[in-house]
Amino acid sequence: MTLIRRATPDDASVVHRLIRELAEHQDEGWAVTVSVADLERMLARPEITYLIAERDGRAVGYVSWLERISFWSGEDYLALDDLYVSGTERGRGVGELLMRAAAEAAQGKVIRWEVAESNEAAQRFYTRIGATLVSKKIGRLRQALR
Repeated sequence: MTLIRRATPDDASVVHRLIRELAEHQDEGWAVTVSVADLERMLARPEITYLIAERDGRAVGYVSWLERISFWSGEDYLALDDLYVSGTERGRGVGELLMRAAAEAAQGKVIRWEVAESNEAAQRFYTRIGATLVSKKIGRLRQALR
């Protein structure tokens, strides 16, 4: 049986392990710079939600989001940050349980997220559970313009 529960600051090391697993799975382990101490602080913030999926007491996946507001609609929405299921658990319904828990927590609010164009398996999963996928390019800017 899979249990879905909200992570607390005490779960920071487990959260860190799962984030690293996801990054390694995407060949982006180098991009994880957050520390366990950073995660302890983040998990205490009310606008951040991180749900852990556990099977037999072991964390096997997670979904995380931030609460945001759209200036276009004026409505609150959930900005899903990550959905991850460990390799051995994929195909066993864990991802769907996590998304159902996120939808329940959203209480009718829209949930928005990004998925890489190359991640066709994730796109099939999201379509299967009823999501609408919209193409969009994502811009990033780290330093001030010159």
